[in-house]
Amino acid sequence: MWPFIAGCLVSAFLVSFLVTGLMRWVAPQIGLIDKPAARKVHLVPTPLGGGVGIWCGVVLPLVAAQVLILLWRTHPPAWLPLELSQHLAGAAFRARELWGIIAAASVLAITGLVDDLRPLSWKLRIALQFGVSIAVVLSGVRATVFVSVPWVGGVVSVLWFVVLVNSFNFLDNMDGLSGGVALIVSTIFAVMMLTKPNDPHWFVGGFFLIVAGSLVGFLCHNWSPARIFMGDSGSYFLGFSIACMTLLGTFYTPSDRNQHVILAPLCVLAVPLYDICSVVLIRIREGRSPFQPDKKHFSHRLVALGLTRVQAVLTVQLTTLTTGLLGLTLYSVTSWNAAVVVVACVGCILMLIAILEAAPRESA
Repeated sequence: MWPFIAGCLVSAFLVSFLVTGLMRWVAPQIGLIDKPAARKVHLVPTPLGGGVGIWCGVVLPLVAAQVLILLWRTHPPAWLPLELSQHLAGAAFRARELWGIIAAASVLAITGLVDDLRPLSWKLRIALQFGVSIAVVLSGVRATVFVSVPWVGGVVSVLWFVVLVNSFNFLDNMDGLSGGVALIVSTIFAVMMLTKPNDPHWFVGGFFLIVAGSLVGFLCHNWSPARIFMGDSGSYFLGFSIACMTLLGTFYTPSDRNQHVILAPLCVLAVPLYDICSVVLIRIREGRSPFQPDKKHFSHRLVALGLTRVQAVLTVQLTTLTTGLLGLTLYSVTSWNAAVVVVACVGCILMLIAILEAAPRESA
């Protein structure tokens, strides 16, 4: 397994690191710059386009892997581990599904890149997100949520896609925040997929590893002080890809008999979901559009408590890691009672954060 893990991580890291570095030079040449504004925390113009590096860091290694799979599926090399050799045919069979998802995610990435260059109406962006999500669901990528009526799972899946796309977009408001959270989430999902008892999911696990490697390469340029931002192109691509793969990951199978594992993605993604839900509720309560930019995000509220921006980012990321590890423990429990306790712990963490955020601050 270790050569497989290293191959996914290293290849994605190198491509992302190099392309993101190149975009730091290209972006200013084409006007792809994020200028300081009242609703933003950075003080100097910063290149956008890090999403291009993330996209290349995911797609180019997948292209290389696809070529190797086609070459090796009938005559795998002797040095390739038997367990991997047995899955080559299955990976080749699922290639169409994979590239359909990549194509859909790329459409959203291009939409985000255009928005970075020349802001688009939020209504147009949401319409495109719903359109792409519906197309992917109609292609067969959907959740069943244990309901026999197909359209119910389809509706849930479309909403899941759109919410996660915007969740990662909302999180992209401080140096290293959205990329760091996505790295933690992708790593935990990769561990879940590759450590499933007697049935590791190499296809989905490998994808999450490639995403993680690409994010490490990007974060080398994006950690505070950031030299480049991922922009909407990166957050849209990440949110949609992660959303699709959580459905393809088959967290539950009939042989497991543990239906509670379908709650694992909700636990791992609890912080992005908390951020978007809390921000939308705040904006609606204040009589504003849910998509009107402001400084009401989770990270901004932590800064308002007195944390520095780096401390706020680390707090959000450590909270994500905590809820993610709790989600990982769902694979170790065998009853709904124990699963409810795990989910309750995640809920308590989020409620504790909400209480601390709302606590009055004493003047010095």
